[in-house]
Amino acid sequence: MKSKDQPVELIGVPLDHGAGQRGVAMGPTALRIAGLTKALERLELNVIDGGDIAVPIPELEKPGDPKARYLETISQTCGQLSDRVKGSLDSGRLPLVLGGDHSVAVGTISGVASHYHSQNPGSIPKIGVLWLDAHADLNTPDTSPTGNVHGMPLACLLGNGPRELTEVGYAGTKLEPHRIVQVGLRDLDPGERRNIRENNIRAYTMEDVDRRGLPVVLEEAISHALADCDHLHVSFDIDVIDPRFAPGTGTALEGGFTYREAHLAMEMIAETGKVGSLELVEVNPVLDHGNKTAEVGVAILASALGEEILG
Repeated sequence: MKSKDQPVELIGVPLDHGAGQRGVAMGPTALRIAGLTKALERLELNVIDGGDIAVPIPELEKPGDPKARYLETISQTCGQLSDRVKGSLDSGRLPLVLGGDHSVAVGTISGVASHYHSQNPGSIPKIGVLWLDAHADLNTPDTSPTGNVHGMPLACLLGNGPRELTEVGYAGTKLEPHRIVQVGLRDLDPGERRNIRENNIRAYTMEDVDRRGLPVVLEEAISHALADCDHLHVSFDIDVIDPRFAPGTGTALEGGFTYREAHLAMEMIAETGKVGSLELVEVNPVLDHGNKTAEVGVAILASALGEEILG
């Protein structure tokens, strides 16, 4: 967070069309019930809750193309989100997006890109991205084994995906691959491994974290993401945390961050003072135990926005 004087705007996106099962649409509500606004206000932040974007429920729609399920609704929702995020940045606020599944990142980052693109239309915005996730989310409709769009957002933002998603905000590439850093990977599809290699994306797996230690990995990741960038975006998928600590997510996989590692990652990111936008995704209360995962999510977001143990 650049300054405590900068308002934080909450934008809820109750979208679960990109996921493999229902429930993550209730993530924004779960985070609010877990006390997100109060946690941020305790940090003396000015919190503006902009409410939720309206999203139709999947039961009223047809999935459409099995290679990119519910593409039209996801595209429309991401378009609305892009406008909201751009408007938030234009107004000098820090947008904090509450997912929803990870397909919302298309809207969030397209909104950030649109903010900078409007100032300099002739170039790709210099957006550094820290992507903390168990998955790379670099599939395309041709490589995805499921057709679930929450596995495709980074590919779309790099310009590789359905036109309905690559043209959210404006037609054109939103990110450059050398500005993306992925941390916490532990479940990759073959097409994603190929995309990481071909695009030369900086990627740290949980094996890297185990061998080298999280502080070393994060220092490198942060330094790389901040190099020659105008804006730092942090995308935190709750499934990067081990399900012992955050069970309420649809793609839970053992071997992730511990509770303290997740906090340390966000504390180190917060110490840069460079966070310009932030999103937390994939909290699924249907799969949770007593809203535990949303409570963890709230604590993680507080760390990302400056909460310290000794304060």
